[in-house]
Amino acid sequence: MMALLHAPPPAMNPFVKLPGHTRSAPGRERILWRRLPAILLWGTALPLGFVALRLWAAGPEIAAAAQLQIYVACGVLLLHWTMVLTLAFGCVIVMVMKGPAYVADAYPFPKHDPSRGAAPSEP
Repeated sequence: MMALLHAPPPAMNPFVKLPGHTRSAPGRERILWRRLPAILLWGTALPLGFVALRLWAAGPEIAAAAQLQIYVACGVLLLHWTMVLTLAFGCVIVMVMKGPAYVADAYPFPKHDPSRGAAPSEP
């Protein structure tokens, strides 16, 4: 008896594709999406390599300049990572928008209330 009270609801398929819709051809977003790991790797390795080289070559007399360059490199890294993340979000959005169309739930329009003024114009 207890098992019947806690039975899961019947499964619904929320992803019903719209019949007759064709997918758009992949474009530059796919090319950029495939290049993002390399862009992230090289954009991270280059500033870190410059910092490592600077620290290796720096003597005690130029420690303040080396420290400033480390801070600049950290700023460049954070900027680069946020730019790559923004590009990744943009690629995902474009890929989702170019994908198949799905049937949405029906939304009943509200009835017109004459006390609220003129009825909205229909397109």
